[in-house]
Amino acid sequence: MTPSRTADTELERRGRMLFDYGSTTLYASRFDARFSWLLYVPPDIHDAGPAPELIVSVHGSNRTAADYRDFFAEFARWNRCVVLAPLFPAGVRGDGDRHGYKYVIDGDIRYDAVLLGMVAEVEEKYGLSFPRFALWGFSGGGHFAHRFLLLHPERLWAASIGAPGSVTLLDPDRDWWAGTRGMAALFGREPDIPALRAVAVHMVVGGADLETWEITHRPGTPRYVEGANAAGATRPERLDSLRRSFEAAGIAVAFDLVPGVAHTASVVVRKAQDFLFRALAAKRQSDAKTADD
Repeated sequence: MTPSRTADTELERRGRMLFDYGSTTLYASRFDARFSWLLYVPPDIHDAGPAPELIVSVHGSNRTAADYRDFFAEFARWNRCVVLAPLFPAGVRGDGDRHGYKYVIDGDIRYDAVLLGMVAEVEEKYGLSFPRFALWGFSGGGHFAHRFLLLHPERLWAASIGAPGSVTLLDPDRDWWAGTRGMAALFGREPDIPALRAVAVHMVVGGADLETWEITHRPGTPRYVEGANAAGATRPERLDSLRRSFEAAGIAVAFDLVPGVAHTASVVVRKAQDFLFRALAAKRQSDAKTADD
């Protein structure tokens, strides 16, 4: 017997609720199927209430994307947010490289475009609109987060940058990626300082995050550039240099140095959650005032 269309529809609904709401399954990106994403979507996201917001949570070198989704699942449930956790595999170009996404551009791959393609897919799939979103990343994700911020501040209402191993300073006298000289040639845009000032920016690192073996750049290695180590020896030193670079350009930064904490995302993310809670409340208050005006 052929199942009825009614039965098909009910099965489709069950499938959507199982795989597309709550903690979702992993989907290949239509923009580029070498990359994939998973979500947390509150089951009541289409009910009446404030406009849903998007939080993008970017993994580190260990690529535990589901953990990065789960960091914000409870936050999203109670604050009407969707969480998007992209998965950027190592060795996408067949070379075994673990670091490509951290620097945004890798050969012919533009990881900023990949992420924006994922955001567009999520908007289409759920009938939502995210002209601006919040971005969090830790370690390798912190690399990506602050460089995406430099390239696309107009797409963000908040950025929380966690313990990147290396930083891109707002320094037009140093070549990309140590500074911003050459950004226009590589990406077709320079830093937009007024737009950067409009983003709520947070930087966080553990006070005991002091290992340097992985983050010291050596001449002759693939991503070595002049000034690669100039921001400092340790992650706290480098992130503080990034903070000072931003503040010198008039960009306000909330900075957390977490005492006694090493390179541990599950601890540091609590500061990011607190920051994004405040930034979200401020955004919604501003949006409501704009609507009233």
